[in-house]
Amino acid sequence: MSTALSQGGASRYTGSGTGKARQTEIGETALALSMEIRAQPGKLRSKALNPFTKLRRRLTPAQINFYFSIVCFFSPPVLGSLVSITFNAGGVWSVLLLAIRRRRFNIDRPMLALTAAIYAYCAAMVLASIVNGTLAADLRFFLPLITFLLFPISYSTWSITEKATLARIAILASTAACFGALAIAIFQYHWLGVRAEGGAGNPIVFATVTCLAVMTCLAGALSGIEKRWKLLVVAAIVGAMAIVYSGSRMIWVAVPIAGIVLLVINRRRFTGASVARFVAIGVVVALVIAAIGFRVVLDRTDFLVSDWDALNANGDHSTALGLRVAMWEIGFAAVRGMPIFGHGITASRALMKHGLQDQFGLQQSFSHFHNGFLTALVEAGLLGALALASIFVVAARNAARTLRRSADPVERFGATMILVAVITYLTGGMAGILVGHDILDATLMVFLISGTYLASGRTIAPTGKSVPAMAPDTSPQP
Repeated sequence: MSTALSQGGASRYTGSGTGKARQTEIGETALALSMEIRAQPGKLRSKALNPFTKLRRRLTPAQINFYFSIVCFFSPPVLGSLVSITFNAGGVWSVLLLAIRRRRFNIDRPMLALTAAIYAYCAAMVLASIVNGTLAADLRFFLPLITFLLFPISYSTWSITEKATLARIAILASTAACFGALAIAIFQYHWLGVRAEGGAGNPIVFATVTCLAVMTCLAGALSGIEKRWKLLVVAAIVGAMAIVYSGSRMIWVAVPIAGIVLLVINRRRFTGASVARFVAIGVVVALVIAAIGFRVVLDRTDFLVSDWDALNANGDHSTALGLRVAMWEIGFAAVRGMPIFGHGITASRALMKHGLQDQFGLQQSFSHFHNGFLTALVEAGLLGALALASIFVVAARNAARTLRRSADPVERFGATMILVAVITYLTGGMAGILVGHDILDATLMVFLISGTYLASGRTIAPTGKSVPAMAPDTSPQP
């Protein structure tokens, strides 16, 4: 505006001809605008007052990503399947934006390697059904694979968010999730008298996603990205207590393993004195958590011992441990029958159901064999199991490469997110479900996408090349 004023002022001193031409141009423009307003007054007025138009102008792509990311990191422990709904809806919307060229693909080498592994797993599942002639019967079971297929689409959309902004969103949303998880866990355990299952509706799933939130808080505190490290430590303790209330023994094992990995990754931030102090604090925190959750730990330990005694002494397979042993026996026998391509999803579930009934006299059925890789072996054979393993191997390799080469806190935080997800899923999947659950699948994609982008991706504008997108709380500079 100041430039226009200066030009107008200059025209008055440079000659009357220029001034008259300028006045004529302004007059013609004003006349055209007035005629347009008179011709379409209702249309222009409705457009100006349309709330959707105002909302569209206010919600920039960066702002949409901001709120989308908050939901994805906060909802798994507290709101359960909302993370799946949000992630898949966002992925489908991103497909439409790519189709009309409002977004563009962000292709990075680590993302391509991980995409190849994920797509290989999906292809192996479909191939197993084709080989066994059960494609029509298995078709409805392929719907969860859409979550995996959206990986490169969602990665490209998330890449328009500034890395530092996304990292802080992940940390602070996980902090809130830890507090929400404990509140729900206390209510469910003490008032309802059941194992804490949060918003997930399943104790194992709840413990898995809460473990990711806990480790994200600790990674944020150790990385120095978020200065309020005391709040993050408290949130991690609170989340760990929620995991105790879940009674998920395998995630109890995953928590210390992931915690040790976090300390190893950030070991350069500690001196000899701070290490001793940190260990002392850790011991005190562990004792406090153990004291609060003593009854839960004792009950779950007693159940394990009694299940073991019942299995060995009486051959009782009706307990939680006995059922797992029975399913593993049925699963390995099925793998020997079809080792390469597997049996397909529908046939695998039928094999489990009939095996439990015929061999062990149990009238029960499950959607998986309580071991992620055994489930993949039965459903898609050796090809499926290797493809599933490659997802975690490629992700861990990408993270290790970043940790080895980069000193940037945000990049190292992203690599840490990947390793935490790999450790948590593999540990919990040894005696439970690895993939194939909507909440677990969506949360795994959230961590692999955001972790890979933060660790080794590039920030792009929605439709431009390598131009950083603004954070929602920033404004363009003049």
